Amino acid sequence: MAPHVAGETIVSAKRAELAGKGGTRGLISNKKTFLIALFASLGGLVYGYNQGMFAQVLTMHSFQDATNGYAATTGIKQGMLTSVLELGAWVGTLINGYLADRLGRRLTVLVAVVVFCVGVIVQACTINQDYIFAGRFVTGLGVGNLSMIVPLYNAELAPPEIRGSLVAVQQLAITFGIMVSFWIGYGTNYIGGTGATQSDAAWLVPVCIQLLPALVLAAGMMLFMPQSPRHLMNTGREEECLHTLARLRGASVEDLLVRIEFLEIKSLHMFEVETAAEKYPHLQDGSFKSNFKIGCLDYLSLITNKSLFKRTSVACMIMVFQQWNGINAINYYAPFIFKNMDLPGNTTTLLATGVVGIVEFLFTIPAVLWVDQIGRKKILIAGAAGMATCHFIVAGIIGSYEGQFKDHRAAGWTGIVFVWIFVINFAYSWGPVAWIVTSEVFPLSMRAKGVSIGGSSNWLNNFAVATATSPFISKSAYGTFIFFGCITVIGILYVIFMVPETKGRTLEEMDELFGTAGVAAADAERKHRIESELGLLELVGVETPSEKKFDGVQSEEHVETKLQ
Repeated sequence: MAPHVAGETIVSAKRAELAGKGGTRGLISNKKTFLIALFASLGGLVYGYNQGMFAQVLTMHSFQDATNGYAATTGIKQGMLTSVLELGAWVGTLINGYLADRLGRRLTVLVAVVVFCVGVIVQACTINQDYIFAGRFVTGLGVGNLSMIVPLYNAELAPPEIRGSLVAVQQLAITFGIMVSFWIGYGTNYIGGTGATQSDAAWLVPVCIQLLPALVLAAGMMLFMPQSPRHLMNTGREEECLHTLARLRGASVEDLLVRIEFLEIKSLHMFEVETAAEKYPHLQDGSFKSNFKIGCLDYLSLITNKSLFKRTSVACMIMVFQQWNGINAINYYAPFIFKNMDLPGNTTTLLATGVVGIVEFLFTIPAVLWVDQIGRKKILIAGAAGMATCHFIVAGIIGSYEGQFKDHRAAGWTGIVFVWIFVINFAYSWGPVAWIVTSEVFPLSMRAKGVSIGGSSNWLNNFAVATATSPFISKSAYGTFIFFGCITVIGILYVIFMVPETKGRTLEEMDELFGTAGVAAADAERKHRIESELGLLELVGVETPSEKKFDGVQSEEHVETKLQ
């Protein structure tokens, strides 16, 4: 029998066996759900576009004039102008956890889009840098919300056999948005010329274009996109949940796979209710105050519990190295980096920058195909080794030829090529795999809160990188690459010695990997009992009526034998 993925239940494994279709075949056979996930991923496109767009706008003469020259400054001022969006996104991510459960997934997307659009409109009305600061912070609130709610929504709509692929669509949408933004910026840069005659439309068009996909996303969510089956179950609307699943799968409510998936959702909901009741029996009145206290206590246990702290450390540190390997320094400041290489004309500089978006998009695709075959650690180590090598080579080129690139065009282009190779190494490795590891290391009862901590680490470090990179580059361009290269080498050592391989690991094996026993095993036992009580194990054929146990749990050996 093939090993289970981390956190996968016995029922999930059996259901995948019955469904029999994953990968490309699974996407084709679930084309309705796949198309819904693609549409929802407009939220990722909006985030990626915004990230790449601002890097282009910063170099435009008319935008620098609109901020009274503030955007043209280098150092901490320019860094803060760029990074204030990440600070807003961090706040938006934290707020999102409450909004998603309180308002539902669809309405939360609508709120995020409204906030995002307000921020864009404020930026479009810019008469000085204060408008940019305020607008980017508000835009960040919406971006942070969308960055968490869209993959959550896709995961809850997807059948288990293609869930990973549909969640990965979000990362592809982000890189696609970055790619598109570079080329739109390249085109609008010539409206009115590139110097003092440049029209305000050169920067207003790329800034305002992002309103279109955001508004399309909001309209679609409210008019024809389905509600999340998981949210319907959480709010007690079980019949509506069942019928929504049937429509998504293009089957009747009596279909075996629809019934199995419905009972899986119901069993997980019961699991969470029972877990909370056992851990906090005095906080079960359902009030906002009680729910808030439960959430705070759960977050506290991620630090105070030895095993959970190790998992939290891995999730947070993976995100530290994902950001400090320099990828967003490239995304945010590539035009300035390439400009310092004295390429002939602004056109060549922007063309060189545009290739960054193309390679990042294209080389994210293989990650979806490789990660479950090769393993997380090998991909992370290989990607980091490639990135560190590129950093040191680029640092050597800049250190040797800085100020002389006009006479050494080949050296300048060699440096640019190694920046592209750096982006390739990030795209297939740390971009998607860091999020996979973060989602796999936590036990079932703490996964949502654990991933939210990892996500907040990502945004905080993103903010720090965006703030620090501009002054780094202004002081020493080659020193910036050496710094990121050294951090990436440390990341390799961290992965080798501190990050366990999570590919194919069960919940129980996660306990062993993190030096304790019982945390995930207890979760698995409770989940198994609930599935038995609901008749789910009988439905998938791993249990007969005579084998049911409502006061205990069958042995793993017995269940494994049944599955085989």
